[in-house]
Amino acid sequence: MSNPDLSQATVQHTPDGLRINAESFVKKLPTLSYQQGVLSIEAVSAQQLVEQYGTPLYVYSKKAILEAYQAYSDSFAEIDHQVCYAVKANSNLAVLKVLAEAGAGFDLVSSGELARVLAVGADPKKIVFSGVGKTVSEMKAALQAGIGCFNVESLSELDRLNEVAAEMQVKAPISIRVNPDVDAKTHPYISTGLKDNKFGISHDVAVEAYKHANSLANLQIVGIDCHIGSQLTEIDPFVAALDKVCELIDALKQAGIELEHIDLGGGLGVIYIDEQVAEVSEFANALLPKLKQLGLKVFFEPGRSIVANAGVLLTQVEVLKPTEHKNFAIVDAAMNDLIRPALYQAEMAVIPVNSQPQSQTQEQSWDIVGAVCETGDFLAKKRLLSLAVGEVLAITGAGAYGFVMSSNYNSRPRPAEVMVSADKHQVVRKRETIEQLFDTESFFKFD
Repeated sequence: MSNPDLSQATVQHTPDGLRINAESFVKKLPTLSYQQGVLSIEAVSAQQLVEQYGTPLYVYSKKAILEAYQAYSDSFAEIDHQVCYAVKANSNLAVLKVLAEAGAGFDLVSSGELARVLAVGADPKKIVFSGVGKTVSEMKAALQAGIGCFNVESLSELDRLNEVAAEMQVKAPISIRVNPDVDAKTHPYISTGLKDNKFGISHDVAVEAYKHANSLANLQIVGIDCHIGSQLTEIDPFVAALDKVCELIDALKQAGIELEHIDLGGGLGVIYIDEQVAEVSEFANALLPKLKQLGLKVFFEPGRSIVANAGVLLTQVEVLKPTEHKNFAIVDAAMNDLIRPALYQAEMAVIPVNSQPQSQTQEQSWDIVGAVCETGDFLAKKRLLSLAVGEVLAITGAGAYGFVMSSNYNSRPRPAEVMVSADKHQVVRKRETIEQLFDTESFFKFD
């Protein structure tokens, strides 16, 4: 791993909890810095954003998004490739627009995501439609839009798509998502390439599946797809998966089935706290020799690695509740705003917006929790911080699977989203109001 190690002075795992030297830590993240003791996103003070827009607040850096995207384009410049951003990671229109203007394609899994990318002017030919449960209406919408490829995940889907395409008198471009049974060495909830996962068609029957697809008049085989999981910190699983896909490509050639592209999915991880993560350039160096030999166009579907560290969630401490067993810092964000810690037990960095603590109290171990009525409502556990009521904290790495997974549980309005570019900032999603929570509901009326 070539990314710099986070030193013991930066991140310390102690029996009492996790201590992060905030000013040192942000040097490892794009576009974050402390200016005169105040956290800045690009050239904009987080404190200024809080004063103007309130909390909880999601903030995204345009520069960080573009730099992460460009890392893929530069690393694979030697071959014909297309980066298809995974919309599920963050579907805000402003994020999608930035990427579309940079030349990105899009990987999507619903008609809602399709509508979003079309709304920002995405090139339909750069769209791949994934997902295990595409409906007839979704297939029709995608065919009407003229998307580049369906990543098909079952034999029944092949038949359904063929019927829909026949009804519309078109041919549907397809690749088959192959499940290579490769351990991605990630959290089981985000591992997608093992034989007991719901995704894709087994490697063992993939050739027969392609033969079946080839027999259907309204399908056009264009590629092969493989996606083994998310937040992968090592390269070896990608190499193992590519080897298996290469075997299939050879077998398909022998069966008279030629492909135009190979889709290697997403999955490259990011630094949340002190993970040792392979860089995109290392990823490319490991795969390029084999990809060059194949001579096929290569698709990638990164999501997390494009937007995670482009975003932070800002939240204010509302209540400090020390007890004889542990200390709770209750903030105005909660599991409905950021569910990753509760859902995956994901650990994300929590740092103060002001590096000089407002509190005169000694550093203590705090569980950072929300006001939602669930014991599982936590954002971080055992964090060594000096806190005061009213202090603003930043949760880093929140650009991916943050707002996009939020809910209105406990009838809580969802946060605003803001994008920063240099010294400029703009609301890209307004904060929900309480009235908006029930404006689509109605009373049941008896006769």
